[in-house]
Amino acid sequence: MTYIVTDDCIRCRYTDCVEVCPVDCFYAGENMLVINPDECIDCGVCEAECPAEAILPDSDPRAEKWIELNREYSAQWPNINRQVAAPPDADAFKGVQGKFEKYFSPKPAAE
Repeated sequence: MTYIVTDDCIRCRYTDCVEVCPVDCFYAGENMLVINPDECIDCGVCEAECPAEAILPDSDPRAEKWIELNREYSAQWPNINRQVAAPPDADAFKGVQGKFEKYFSPKPAAE
């Protein structure tokens, strides 16, 4: 089992999860994070830390369509291993539906 990030992270991009990850398996895109499923050690501490509830175990049926996206972009985006400030409007995007189609960016994080 591994953990993955879903589209609930898009435009929220809280990094509370990054701060607690013992193996630094998070990667930062312009407006979302992903987990490298091959580096994740399945400890699960990140799941409880995510304010947007965007992290799921890959055994959850809702996670299936996000596993390959996490794998693909973790190979392209820079590793992130420290907490940074969330976007100023992050709270306004918490719980918004259909964020992938409307807001996903394949660009890597600028920081």
